[in-house]
Amino acid sequence: MLNYVNDRKPVHIITLEDPIEYIFQDSKATIHQREIGIDVLDFKTGLRALVRENPDIVLVGEMRDSETFEAALHAAETGHLVFGTIHAASATETFSRIYDLFQPDEREQVRKIMAYQMRAIVYQKLLPTLKENIPRIPACEILINTAPVRKYILESRESEIREIMMSQEAMQVGMLDFNGALVKLVEQEYIHMRVAMDVTPNADELRMRLKGIA
Repeated sequence: MLNYVNDRKPVHIITLEDPIEYIFQDSKATIHQREIGIDVLDFKTGLRALVRENPDIVLVGEMRDSETFEAALHAAETGHLVFGTIHAASATETFSRIYDLFQPDEREQVRKIMAYQMRAIVYQKLLPTLKENIPRIPACEILINTAPVRKYILESRESEIREIMMSQEAMQVGMLDFNGALVKLVEQEYIHMRVAMDVTPNADELRMRLKGIA
């Protein structure tokens, strides 16, 4: 995603990573990469420092604690586009993983900030393929923060957002639920149906969608 921007826009990108896994080469963008423990002490310190360097885009390698996530939210609130990673089992479960980083009395404020500042959540799972030259391929679930999604977040109905993701309106703006991603990969013969059945969150629904019923 950063390379996509790098090839198209003259912006300033700063990354904070632990460790740096991929070296970017400047194209149209200027990219500065910082490694935790070498260039900066930790994610929180690095985030506070980089805001003063006027970046347009920030990548945080991993959201590990409330202080790091709070600093990332602050960067987003001040007009920066922030990319971050967090371990979760689906796009919708990302919300609970984030809220769990904070104390109970802080979560409602975090929920409001997420509702208005979040742009999208992309969940991915790497799967073995049927192609000899492609060992793994990502199945990607894509959640985009539209008005209905924002409403559900503000009403603490994050667990119901998948219903929105499966609507025709959501698909038209680029959303994709995980079973939808699996169906595409099976139909395009990238993965075996057995692999899809092993990782699906709802096997019965996946079978129906592969048969064209739903």
